[in-house]
Amino acid sequence: MTSIFAIIVAVILIGLIAWWFFGNHGQTSAQATQGAQEQTATVVVKGGYSPETVVLKKGVPAKLNFDMQDHTACLSHVVFSSLGVDKDLTKQKVTTIDIPTDKAGEINFACGMDMFHGKVVVK
Repeated sequence: MTSIFAIIVAVILIGLIAWWFFGNHGQTSAQATQGAQEQTATVVVKGGYSPETVVLKKGVPAKLNFDMQDHTACLSHVVFSSLGVDKDLTKQKVTTIDIPTDKAGEINFACGMDMFHGKVVVK
């Protein structure tokens, strides 16, 4: 009886791990808010990034605000490797990063351990 219970628990755990890593988790996307001279967007850091994709308008100066609501070690930093940016998000509740919008394209970002990802799309 004990071995059957152990097998059932193991199968459930394997299923949960497979779902976590390979499941189709919905990605969220948001358009930046346009101001008179700049555009801004807020990314909530809580168990990942929400929204995971931020759309910016090309040629308008942009600021991306990271609202830190999760203090796990992995999410304590946000890294934009193509921009050479590595910001510690634990020093203040909201950390602002200037995003260049001079060229259309995608700018990827990730947590310090490269486990959680997001991107900025400049159109």
